[in-house]
Amino acid sequence: MIGRLNHVAIAVSDLDAAVRTYRDTLGARVSAPLRLPEHGVVTIFVELPNTKIELLAPLGEDSPIAKFLARNPDGGIHHLCYEVDDILAARDRLKADGARVLGNGEPRIGAHGKPVLFLHPKDLCGTLVELEEA
Repeated sequence: MIGRLNHVAIAVSDLDAAVRTYRDTLGARVSAPLRLPEHGVVTIFVELPNTKIELLAPLGEDSPIAKFLARNPDGGIHHLCYEVDDILAARDRLKADGARVLGNGEPRIGAHGKPVLFLHPKDLCGTLVELEEA
């Protein structure tokens, strides 16, 4: 069901410092910041030959990333994103197998302009998983 790894998301408290690390220290190409108020985040993508790194910073106090950083002040891996061909079929199969879809269970539009869903980490080896329709 899952396809390629789309990105690894890393929560950061200082987006500018994280960009400097990836761009200046590691020599990666990074995107411009994208504000996603509906998700409560500012995101920047680090382009790699085989996948992406998503740098996430909170956008507002109610941001899920602000909550993550309150528990993990140094930041860290927030989630893994896998591509799926049909997000509704994937959701229905996962729910039938007992996996919990976060939120109201309906896909929302993510940073790439495609439908996304998040799955509860307790159902997936302790890892928050995002599914993105390819």
